[in-house]
Amino acid sequence: MRRAAADLIDGVLLLDKPVGVSSNLALQKARRLLQARKAGHTGTLDPLASGLLPLTFGEATKFSADLLDADKEYQAQIELGVATSTGDAEGEIVARRAVRVTREQFETVLGRFVGKSQQVPPMHSALKRGGRPLYELARVGLEIERAARPIELTRLTLTCWDERRPCFELACSKGTYVRVLAQDIGEALGCGAHLVGLRRTRVGNLHLAQATTLAQLEEQSLSERRSQLLPVDALLANLPRISLDADEAARLGCGQRVRQQARAISDAPRLRVYDAHNRLVGLASCHDGWLRATRLVANIAPIRGSLDQFAKGKEIKETT
Repeated sequence: MRRAAADLIDGVLLLDKPVGVSSNLALQKARRLLQARKAGHTGTLDPLASGLLPLTFGEATKFSADLLDADKEYQAQIELGVATSTGDAEGEIVARRAVRVTREQFETVLGRFVGKSQQVPPMHSALKRGGRPLYELARVGLEIERAARPIELTRLTLTCWDERRPCFELACSKGTYVRVLAQDIGEALGCGAHLVGLRRTRVGNLHLAQATTLAQLEEQSLSERRSQLLPVDALLANLPRISLDADEAARLGCGQRVRQQARAISDAPRLRVYDAHNRLVGLASCHDGWLRATRLVANIAPIRGSLDQFAKGKEIKETT
């Protein structure tokens, strides 16, 4: 796409990424369809996985990292009795074992993984060592020692029992590798296992039910595509909110501190700040009654209508 044909647009697109497409390729396709000049994503999904991939455009790219720490939900399917080199269907089969697992045994093992634990990241991952992704080292046969990382599974529920390919849902903290979980479940059952299907259904307060597909975008006009953008602050909905008058917003926007004595606001490391016209000013921290900007945005249009619409859609989804 020629730079002259791209516009500076701001917002968040919830994309339902298909299987077989990398997160970066999905981002570039969406960017071309929206004719957007500046775009980013909030964390990748493996090509094998499908589901929710929040994409950011314009000013929203400043807050892409805010979803990296968000908890997530997935639908997963594993194959029992077969272990692979990567822990998923893309790897080579390294072992086959007999499967003698009942539904009750499977559900009991799932329950053991709920809660806080330590997980060793896989070699076939994008984590870097010496500036090189681990998967590059793995491809040339190198095995590097990796430190275990804390994770937490808050929900792990069997959704469809099959003695060879059971399905389950999980809610997990950041940094959880479902491929590793599949392997660990297989070892706990004594038969081995690998991941054969993964679909992400939630990231923070964003849900797959509100997402669109690349195929749907291709059938729409440019205005219809852009109308699906959520407001910039859709990524920040879980943060406390504060509104400033015109003078205060202007001073904060220039990097000055703003006194908060007149407001009942406690110390907070992160707040989303709006001006008198309901425009997002940016993020700020509050300490000892002083508000300090931590990240600012350029002037954008008022967003109450869009954000209210987003919240209403979320409420409808959660009550159906």
